[in-house]
Amino acid sequence: MIENLSAKDIMLHEIIISSPDDLVAAAKLKMLRANIGGVPIVDGNKLVGLITHRDVLLAGDEAMGLKVQDLMSKNLVTVNEDTGIKDISEIMANTGYQRIPVVKNGLLVGLITQSCIIRAVADNI
Repeated sequence: MIENLSAKDIMLHEIIISSPDDLVAAAKLKMLRANIGGVPIVDGNKLVGLITHRDVLLAGDEAMGLKVQDLMSKNLVTVNEDTGIKDISEIMANTGYQRIPVVKNGLLVGLITQSCIIRAVADNI
């Protein structure tokens, strides 16, 4: 049943990431090539931020030469592998966030997107 699902059941395991030292232009290219709206920023396996396509668009062309660390969001809402789908859905609904990193001991272990939630609903109704 859907209400019994947790982050570990629905999260993406293969995640495209960027480094804080990458150029914003490189992160933008990764997002465009993979047709995704954002990438977690990882420094030595530790989640340190998130950058979205919207962040890049709002910053404009002059931001392309900046490092990702200069533009990324740093105060992230994260969940752990045992967080339930209802709690994750409420976070997304209340904040408007489209992607929530899943962490274990500060390390990125997965990512939950709105598509993950929709897929879980479709598979369980």
